[in-house]
Order: sequence, then C-alpha cells, then structure tokens
Amino acid sequence: MTTKSPRWFTSSYSNNGGACIAVAANLAGSHDVVPVRDSKNPTGPVLDFTTASFVTFVAGIKAGRFDTV
Repeated sequence: MTTKSPRWFTSSYSNNGGACIAVAANLAGSHDVVPVRDSKNPTGPVLDFTTASFVTFVAGIKAGRFDTV
C-alpha cells in the first residue's frame, strides 16, 4: 500500500531557536516528491521538490556550498 499522507519530521540537529524546516521524506520513493514546510507554521504553505532536486540540495549543504548565504 502506498502512503499518500506526508509524515513530517524535523532534524534532531535543528536546535537553533526555531529557524528550521520540516520534511516529509516518506513520499520520495512512491511519489518522487519531498514536501518541505516551515516547522513553525505547520498549516502554512508547502514546497514540493522532486526527489532528485532535494538530494542535490542536501548534497550542496553537506559540501558547504551555502555557507556564505
């Protein structure tokens, strides 16, 4: 059975005063989408990224490409 509802989580590393995102990675395999939202506003807008785009974004973070932003 394919899950259609996002299961939101916030990283355990997100202890920065609330400036973090919530991600629903459970839809990546079945729907090729990774929804992202502001963790402080769970009923607010959601941005949907393709799985490949989100993987590229996370790789860029890990590589330090956004350290000056």
